[in-house]
Amino acid sequence: SWDLAGKYPRILTDEVVGEAATALYADARAMLRKLIDEKLISARAVFGFWPANQVHDDDLEVYGDDGKPLARLHHLRQQIIKTDGKPNFSLADFVAPKDSGVTDYVGGFITTAGIGAEEVAKAYQEAGDDYNSIMVKALADRLAEACAEWLHQQVRKDYWGYAQDESLDNDALIKEQYTGIRPAPGYPACPDHTEKATLFRLLDPEASELKAGRSGVFL
Repeated sequence: SWDLAGKYPRILTDEVVGEAATALYADARAMLRKLIDEKLISARAVFGFWPANQVHDDDLEVYGDDGKPLARLHHLRQQIIKTDGKPNFSLADFVAPKDSGVTDYVGGFITTAGIGAEEVAKAYQEAGDDYNSIMVKALADRLAEACAEWLHQQVRKDYWGYAQDESLDNDALIKEQYTGIRPAPGYPACPDHTEKATLFRLLDPEASELKAGRSGVFL
């Protein structure tokens, strides 16, 4: 949001932008403390697990408890021409094919840390404080990502429990040195934003006060 190029924490001592980055960092921490102490915004999340199988090469068929299809998730296969006979993968390749007779599983979740953020940002904007209005929006965006990272860890260690002994520090988590992935619609592994609508129907996030905007971004 502020066009300060560099990585934390090195950016704080950068000869060109270090002073501005340090001031911004201090302001962000102060605003974060205010949002927490005054309970101005809150986070919500919903998640689910379903039996699933790969169908038609690139799709995932998701089933209900009765074994009947609930939804189909469409995935794109890698398009780049590879050398040495390397395969072009699709996310569907990592789930057992339906004709294998093996019931596999997939999970999904939706998170937000922006409940209340729009109102707080608007109040700052109406007061002529665009700086803090943008700050609130930026923090809410980062908190949503942090919420997703936290929930994914809870899924691995507790709710699904396939990595109960996982013990990773913050650096290892950032480097994704855990078992499993959490690809998100709109990113390279599954670039189609329309898949958010399917996930929305499966999880019924509005019951937890999550709402989707026109672009599919959850608010």
